[in-house]
Amino acid sequence: MADETSSSGANLFDPASAAAPQAAYQNMLTAECPVHRSPFGGGAILTRYEDCMWALRHPEIFSSEMDVQMALGTERPMIPQQIDPPAQTRYRKILDPQFSNRRMQKLVPAIRADAEALIDKFIDAGECEFDSAFAIPLPCNAFLHLMGLPEDQLELFLELKDGIIRPQMKTNDFEEAGRIRTQTGKRIYAYFEELIDERQGSTGDDMMAYLVNAELDGEKLTRNDILDVCFLLLLAGLDTVTATLGCNVAYLASNPEQRRKLVGDPSKLDGAVEELLRWETPVTGIPRVIKQDVTVRGVELKKGEMVTLLLGASNLDEGEFACPASVDFDRDHNRHLAFGGGAHRCLGSHLARMELRTALEVWHERIPDYEIKPGEIPRYSPGIREVQYLPLVWW
Repeated sequence: MADETSSSGANLFDPASAAAPQAAYQNMLTAECPVHRSPFGGGAILTRYEDCMWALRHPEIFSSEMDVQMALGTERPMIPQQIDPPAQTRYRKILDPQFSNRRMQKLVPAIRADAEALIDKFIDAGECEFDSAFAIPLPCNAFLHLMGLPEDQLELFLELKDGIIRPQMKTNDFEEAGRIRTQTGKRIYAYFEELIDERQGSTGDDMMAYLVNAELDGEKLTRNDILDVCFLLLLAGLDTVTATLGCNVAYLASNPEQRRKLVGDPSKLDGAVEELLRWETPVTGIPRVIKQDVTVRGVELKKGEMVTLLLGASNLDEGEFACPASVDFDRDHNRHLAFGGGAHRCLGSHLARMELRTALEVWHERIPDYEIKPGEIPRYSPGIREVQYLPLVWW
């Protein structure tokens, strides 16, 4: 069959598009062919919910095992994100219990206390820049609690995370951004190499103690195994919840009628978390590489070709969601793909949900009435949609 992909003129990596990508998503979904090729380069883009879910459930075709050049400064694939079943399944078997909903709920008192302490610092001022004052430190402290890492090194961890995920904060040169990622990756490996040595034989309930003692098929994890897990946990734990929390609060600040629903009825919080994950989808898309020729909606995708599963678009597909352009905190059967799906479904989804619910609950208990500071415009980053500048005022 001919390659009859449509071309999307939307540059989803443009900051303006990152602020409100939903219209671009809907245009892509309603195009004659929902398989797109970006005019800005790259492979095919899948937009429909059914297609993205099918791809997520078939890692033998749509693989996460990509060339190390795609590996964000890593020397080896991150575990378990960048390996496929059956090897990936073995690691998930020992990691999933550490991120169970039951274990994550044990962290709620600590997260609530952190949220209260952060708000105490700025509530009397009547305003704050939400990203730096709350959205960054709260999830990062949760990550440090989980891992058993020292809180006084938070700034170092944030620097390392940004060096991998957002080197464009330091340079607009593509090659220089690659060098920053490579150098930062070496620093991350060196940090955890030293930490592994320090924690050998340690006991405790934190993730580092677990990893240095964990066994896979009767053998302890290798040093590289631990390094490759920690590399992933550092990036995921310090970025995606921050991005999601900022997007959620930016939406609520701009939609007072929705905010009042949560303030008036906190029982809607769980539904709001799920619906805002669907509507905002901070991790807009995830890459895959084709392992064998496959045809999607009449479009031939060739072995070795890169494909993006555009999760943000799939979460607005009317084939899956009734009235997808409406934000409904009471939506039933909200099977959004904000956490991906299939074998590679987000390892930390229970942690993220717990953090988001706790953060929104405490924030609205303390600051129920707020808005974006008049005359100011929030600033979003593309790719992973973090609201890097979100000035709020309250009364």
